[in-house]
This record gives sequence, structure tokens and C-alpha cells, in this order.
Amino acid sequence: MNIWEKCQESGRRSPRGSQALSSEFGLTSTKEILMNKKLMALAVAGACVAPAAMAQTANPVTLYGRVYVMFESVEAKGGAAPVASRSRVSDQSSLLGVRGTEDLGGGLKAFFQLETAFNPESNSTTFATRNSGVGLQGGWGSFVMGRWDTPYKVVGYGPDIWGDLTIAGITSALHDRGNFDRREQNVLQYWTPTWAGFSAKFAQTANEGKTASLNPSTFSANVVYAKGPVKLQYGYEKQKDVSATVSKEEGNEITGEFTWGSFKLAAMVEEIKKTGSTKQKNWLASALYTMGKHQLAYQHQESKDGGVTGAALQPECDIDSFGYFYNWSKRSQLVALYTKVDNNAAGVCRFGAGQLGGTGQDPQGFAIGIKHVF
Repeated sequence: MNIWEKCQESGRRSPRGSQALSSEFGLTSTKEILMNKKLMALAVAGACVAPAAMAQTANPVTLYGRVYVMFESVEAKGGAAPVASRSRVSDQSSLLGVRGTEDLGGGLKAFFQLETAFNPESNSTTFATRNSGVGLQGGWGSFVMGRWDTPYKVVGYGPDIWGDLTIAGITSALHDRGNFDRREQNVLQYWTPTWAGFSAKFAQTANEGKTASLNPSTFSANVVYAKGPVKLQYGYEKQKDVSATVSKEEGNEITGEFTWGSFKLAAMVEEIKKTGSTKQKNWLASALYTMGKHQLAYQHQESKDGGVTGAALQPECDIDSFGYFYNWSKRSQLVALYTKVDNNAAGVCRFGAGQLGGTGQDPQGFAIGIKHVF
């Protein structure tokens, strides 16, 4: 019997029921019962109040979050004005969220999520800036509307070891340096159930910003196969007039992940076609080795633009990142990382966030910090 069941049972007992309840909680002698009578009343009342309030709906609501901060030493070499070495404390997409569900009967559930980024090192925060919305879930899949990561963006989660790390994430070079790494607002999404390892997601934005000359919208989709040690993904996205100019841009990406014992290997190839250029070609490879609480990681990214109108030299870059993770627990992690970006004279690759330097410069940096989730 759990504490909530004990609370319910105690409410149905006779005036002598408090003695029996005391026995259940480990107070066996009459002296102990008398000495702890007041304390017992407070403890039982405190244990019962919160569950009683939650039991009014019998539907769970969860508060969750992540605090992720790194100390960084960074610089950018090359170019006409190199950026001298400097230190900084950087947020790595810390967040706070609340989510919940309600059983509507007949196999149908309503769900919601409100997720906010917060910056513990500068206190610059607005509300519901991350995945936030409301939807329905059933045997047919899930439907959600609000503000959410596109299916194309989600495909990159797997092969990208660094995730939200400022100086090394996938948007340093791939996903068109972040232009195809979007969290769209005014979006409707449908997620299929999983059949024999296959699943898919589809998203379409509303054209709320339509004007006489522009009709901005984004369509995004992915297909995933995940079974055993293998995961394969394909992502497609089409953007129209999203940069406040008449434009049409398309992205295609394929990723593969393979886990073998303590090793995880992953790769990604991507092709993006943009207005004013031919195809931009990108690729990524990563490796992760786990030994107890220790993890060693390496990731390489490359990006090359093609046929940029009027450009004598096409932008090109490669990025190497080495890292170490120490998992204190399931919730707390120590992270150390080194990243080096190499651009050609026209290259525009930088850090994934907290960008440093300009065209043709080569940012690099070391970072160490702590991630805690709850």
C-alpha cells in the first residue's frame, strides 16, 4: 500500500484508526504512538494534501527542466581582424517545462506542453520559447499545434553528439548553418504510430504572414526506421518566402546510426538548394565510446556551397570536435570539449551558437561545464 492509499484508508477508519495507521508506519509501542501523535497527524496531513488535489483529475502533470552551463575560452584566428582569446560563461539551452495528459476515454488522450528556455548566466528569458502546444493522441497517432521543432530538425538529433553545446552543435556547418534547424510557430504536426520499426512526422505552418507579394510557409517531414542497433532516417523540408524575401529553398538529409556494444557510430549527408545558388552539400560523422560512467566523443562536419551567384570562391569549411563526458548520475553530467573550425577565404562556418569571428576566420575554443536535468 502506497502513502496515498494509506491516506485514503485512514480517512475511512474509526477514531481508533490512527493507532493502526501508526503501526503501519512503524510505530509499534503505545509509548511511541502517544509521543508521536501530533507529529503523525502533521505527516499524514502533509502527505495527503497534494495527492488529494491531484486526484481530482487523476491525470499527471509533470514539471521538468535542464540547467546546462559551460565556461568557455574562445578565439578566432585569420582574417583582417582576428578575435583575441577571451573567456565567457555560456548557457547551453537550459530549459524549464510543464507537460500533462488527460484521458478522454475511448483510447483518446489530450496532451499539452509549455517549455521555456531560460538563461541562467544573463537572465534574458521570455515564456514558451521552446516546444509548446496542445494536441490529441490515439491509436492513429498524435496531432499537435503550436510551436514545435520541425521533423527535418529532429532528424539531426541522432548523429549530432553535441546537441545544444554552443561551440560544436550541428548548426556550425549543417542544416544550412541553422536556417534548416527550425522551431516553427503557427505549426500543425501529425506523428504516426510505429509499425514494424517505421514511423513518420509531418508539419505544415500556417501562412499567417501573407502579404501582396509574399506567402511564407514551411512544409517538413521525416521517415524513421529504428530496430535493434540500427536507426535510419530521411528528412525533407521546403521553405517558401521565409526570410521576408521571395525565395524557395529545399533540404534533403539522410542519417544512419549503429550501436555495437560500447560504440555508437553515426553519419549524415545533406543537400540544400537555395535561391541564388546551386546545391549546398554537407556531411557529418560522429563516434561515441562509453566505458562505465566515462564517454569519449569525436565529431567531424563539412560544408561546401556550390554556384553562389557572383562569387569567385565558393564558401567551404570543416569542423573537428573532441569531447569527454562524465556521468555522475542519470541527472548530472560533467562535459569537456574542444572545437576547431577551418574556413576557406569565403567560408562562413562558426560555432553553433555564441558565434565568433566573420567570413574566412577560424574560430576555436575549449569548454568545460555541468549539465543537470530534473
